[in-house]
Amino acid sequence: MDPREHWRGRERYTVFDAAYGDGSGTRALFEAWRADPQRPARLHVVALADGLLPGFHRIPQDAPGLTLDLLAAPLAAALAQLDARLDCIRLHGVAEPGASFARPLARLTALGAPLASTGLDDEQRAALQAQGFVFDGDGAVFASRKPRLPLTPTPARRALVIGAGLAGSAAAARLCARGWQVTLLERHARPAMGASGNLAGIFMPLLSRDDNIPTRLTRAAYLYALRAWEQLGGIGRAIDGQACGVLQLARDAGHAAVSRAIAAEGGTPPDFARWLEREEAQALLGLPAPDGGWLFPQGGWARPGSVCDAMLASCGERLVQRFGVGNVGLERADGEWLARGAEGALLGQAPTVVLANGVGARQTAQAATLPLAALRGQVTHLDAASLPRLPVVLCREAYLTPAAHGVCCAGATYDLDDDPALRSASQEENIERLRALVSDPGAAAGAPLAGRVGFRCVAPDRLPLVGRLPDFAAAGSTERLRDVPRHPGLHALLGYASRGLTWAPLAAELLAAQLEGEPLPLETSLADALDPARFVLRARRTSRAPGSEAE
Repeated sequence: MDPREHWRGRERYTVFDAAYGDGSGTRALFEAWRADPQRPARLHVVALADGLLPGFHRIPQDAPGLTLDLLAAPLAAALAQLDARLDCIRLHGVAEPGASFARPLARLTALGAPLASTGLDDEQRAALQAQGFVFDGDGAVFASRKPRLPLTPTPARRALVIGAGLAGSAAAARLCARGWQVTLLERHARPAMGASGNLAGIFMPLLSRDDNIPTRLTRAAYLYALRAWEQLGGIGRAIDGQACGVLQLARDAGHAAVSRAIAAEGGTPPDFARWLEREEAQALLGLPAPDGGWLFPQGGWARPGSVCDAMLASCGERLVQRFGVGNVGLERADGEWLARGAEGALLGQAPTVVLANGVGARQTAQAATLPLAALRGQVTHLDAASLPRLPVVLCREAYLTPAAHGVCCAGATYDLDDDPALRSASQEENIERLRALVSDPGAAAGAPLAGRVGFRCVAPDRLPLVGRLPDFAAAGSTERLRDVPRHPGLHALLGYASRGLTWAPLAAELLAAQLEGEPLPLETSLADALDPARFVLRARRTSRAPGSEAE
């Protein structure tokens, strides 16, 4: 089966392959796409692959029109978590017994989609036929007339993005990569002046015994960010920072025991995470590590502002940047959003708006009831000569970066006040935690007050908000996410807490895929966990006003 006979005249085309193998089939398909003058604008390949960490893996490609998702899960489970409309299917080498994959496959398949197969048994063929696949030899065509996933209409590719920190810069980059015209509005005079303005942000994954939602989300986002930053030129090259590794010390003996149990399960490849006992950790660090720790070899630190700069530079001429605009108000007229400054001047208009301005989003009337809070974080800047020389980022309850330009960063506090000024009490808190990290009660003695204060945007569940903005007032007795009414064309990239550096690239890619009706880069359970409308359902269940959940 040659998909080229089927994809011509399409704007987008999605191929599902049950066996990625060595990738040669996908590479051949990509080459065929490049060579075909009648190719679709976007080609997506979604394939099952072995040897990867669990979950969905979006692999950036060199051509903006190509997308590759590798799914590390059994066939039926992967299809149950996939949000995509499949135009062509390859079922070769289906290893799992039974035919439980047939129903979820049919749910995703477009009418008329061809299916090529080898090695299916009678039960599997019968199950596929029952779901609407009509076989002719080893090939089949999907002919069911049952309602399937609705088609997403081709969007008018114009957007306003409010906020030029990590969230907004990533949104602009992922939309411009898809041919959108984007106007970026920022209240400050330049990018990354808010929570994204620190000298250093830490990037590392999470580990947990139960592989919970924050762990799965952060793993997917971390792996995607590493790939995306490499495309932008790389950490330590185009982006200020070091991929020097992160050593997360165990809090105590109990935490070390749990970590050993995770390590013993064998689910963490050594290039992703490696448990180090005390002797090995101390040899790496050159400092005491009483209970050992996790080494994340691909982790490190980066200056968020340089990441923003690299993402915005990738947008090219499709991006218009407007800085120093102050607070932005939104109004809806004739199917478009109009953004106005404080004096009523029109700053831009588009059918799509992305709120990516942290807690500032609550100044927008349509987002005022989102349960977002601002947590003050003070980072301390220290003379590197006053501290031990670190080969890696060191963290536990706090973090300490290796020297860069003669400065180490330590922090950060979690405060509930809105004081923007540096204060001695917060610096003392940072230094006390730093001393515990390096096991030196005299470290950083007499350090002058220096650092930066930023305000993290945090949701009650500590997960980001990614997707269409709910209309709280119109929700009524809604019980399901898909039934929550939404503000037309209004979307959120908010609530990144202290993980904006890691979360921003994948969150923006998820939103762009939703806007385009493309295959989503995350499992549906994770995408639903990030849906801003989750707070409508929680407020209803708990009989509390949505705003009362903020902490």
